[in-house]
Amino acid sequence: MKMLLAVDGSKYSLDAVKCLIEHADWYRDRPEVELLFVHAPVPKLPGMSKVVGRNQIQRYYAEEGAAALSDAKKLLERAAIPYRATVTVGQAADVIVKHAERTRCDMIFIGTHGRTAAGNMLLGSIATKVLHLATVPVMLVR
Repeated sequence: MKMLLAVDGSKYSLDAVKCLIEHADWYRDRPEVELLFVHAPVPKLPGMSKVVGRNQIQRYYAEEGAAALSDAKKLLERAAIPYRATVTVGQAADVIVKHAERTRCDMIFIGTHGRTAAGNMLLGSIATKVLHLATVPVMLVR
């Protein structure tokens, strides 16, 4: 079974990693994991390219992504669960769902802050958006 595991480096996303690891024996074969970090795009400001080059922005995304994926990678490696890590840029919910489709994942695992429905309406929730957009089952871990 192939799982997309979306992480952002938070305690909530690490809870999703731990949940996947704890339940890995539920599946016939060890899960294969697409580990994904989605960075929000840096706003493009007038004259920005004169001060900050494209390579600097790409390095920034890579460094932030590596930091956000670090703990999740360690947990998966300790559990001997194979994964492929990806850092990408875009609107998180859209990118997560498209990545799951493109890599043919059977399920999406994502941590959630556990806000109430009213809280999600006011603040929004990437997990809620993924739940509505996904064509595969989504495991929300709280």
